[in-house]
Amino acid sequence: MRRLVAPALGLLLTPIMASDPAARAQAPAVPRGYVAHRASHPLAIDGKLDDPAWRDAAWTEPFEDIEGSVRPKPRFTTRAKMLWDDRYFYIGARLDEPHVWGTLTKHDCVIFQNNDFEVFIDPDGDNHEYYELEINALNTEWDLFLPKPYRDGGGAVDAWEIPGLKTAVHVEGTLNDPRDEDSAWTVEIAIPWKALGEFAHRPAPPKDGDQWRVNFSRVEWRHELDGRRYRRVPGTKEDNWVWSPQGVIDMHRPEHWGIVEFSSAAPGTVKVRPDPTLTVRSRLMQVYHAQKAYREKHGRWADRIEDLRLPEPPAGLPRCGLSFEPRPDGYLAVIRPLDEAMARAIGSWSVREDSRLQRR
Repeated sequence: MRRLVAPALGLLLTPIMASDPAARAQAPAVPRGYVAHRASHPLAIDGKLDDPAWRDAAWTEPFEDIEGSVRPKPRFTTRAKMLWDDRYFYIGARLDEPHVWGTLTKHDCVIFQNNDFEVFIDPDGDNHEYYELEINALNTEWDLFLPKPYRDGGGAVDAWEIPGLKTAVHVEGTLNDPRDEDSAWTVEIAIPWKALGEFAHRPAPPKDGDQWRVNFSRVEWRHELDGRRYRRVPGTKEDNWVWSPQGVIDMHRPEHWGIVEFSSAAPGTVKVRPDPTLTVRSRLMQVYHAQKAYREKHGRWADRIEDLRLPEPPAGLPRCGLSFEPRPDGYLAVIRPLDEAMARAIGSWSVREDSRLQRR
């Protein structure tokens, strides 16, 4: 097996710009943040979001196109809320919709073939071992586990289930009836911490102040009538509207997901703390994307970091050393802050050829 060994590099002071646009690493936007407070009252999972605890919880920002502000704003508004207690992570969402319809009724079928609402959770933010849950207006669920993203050769584990999962949908209008106009459908979800803790590699339920990577997606299809039934317009693509934009049409980029901070404080009294490791991990993902582009062009991983022609580093990146370390049939890129205080605060970080981010 081929092994990559490269000497430690100096400071990241002079970025090397890519002349080939295909070789440019993705420049992630700062993810959105949300403080999930402890539920003040018990929640009845009926899909209506009218429990007192929900009234205390703030809405997220309205969802945007998955590619961000470069694309038109969504036709319909989507927002979400989050709460938690010792047993569950609660998620509520409202999807404005003049025509609420759904056809899929089999558990673990491909729900995004209907209009749906989707949840993505990566507890430790390493891009691997994350959860996905999809639900349509008929309250049909698809729960799955991803050992690693599809881009890195991962595949969905459909057999993974969420024991004790509670979900409900409420339609403000009439489901599957095109004779009138509806207002919205609302989703209410309670995910047991026991299930989320299976691959979390950290406390579940979380501790006060813990931050997890979370995102939400809404898939919306244009429809037409077949008699009195709705159906997708043939030959059209779906719209993808998300809470924290991905920059590309791919939900399976956990490094772009939002940051959810779990708090025991009273609602409205705390804000999401800035993640001091974000710029370092973003730089490593630039290395990952540049290595992937280099291999597609040259058939091998780059031996020297200079060959990657990295784009501008993220704003605020501390002075760091960037090096390769040996790894069978791959590479390990490591960033070490050069300032001693910064090194103690955020530690050294690495990324592998399969996009796994880890603190060292």
